[in-house]
Amino acid sequence: MSTNTFPYWTLAPDAFNALNKLTETLETGSLDKKLQNLIYLRISQINGCAYCTQLHGHDLRKDGETPERMDTLAAWKESPHFTHDERLALRWAEAVTYLKDQQVPKELFNELKTRYSDTQIAELTFAIASINAWNRIAISMHRAV
Repeated sequence: MSTNTFPYWTLAPDAFNALNKLTETLETGSLDKKLQNLIYLRISQINGCAYCTQLHGHDLRKDGETPERMDTLAAWKESPHFTHDERLALRWAEAVTYLKDQQVPKELFNELKTRYSDTQIAELTFAIASINAWNRIAISMHRAV
């Protein structure tokens, strides 16, 4: 584990602030904040970002997330602790994150449209893209936990 952090936020402040502004904008959007943080935590688990996993785990606990849900998030497909809509959002998050060698299934997009508004789908997709960006930056720049 490296404790050396490359100070990307001071070296490229305009880019950092732009990505941060996207995150702040999404926080005031139509998506439920707890769902958004579940998505952030799950994608950070997939990407192996210790900094973001700790950050979003802390946010979820602060917002009253249950230990059962947090403990089983990595295995959400087998866990009874998530609603149908949360499972759908998690499927979407994983499909958008795992783009290598595949397309996001059109059937999944169509199912998403039955449970979420077009605005929510757009915001969910931007949230997924933003956490993937944050993960890649934090991991590659050795962001300390």
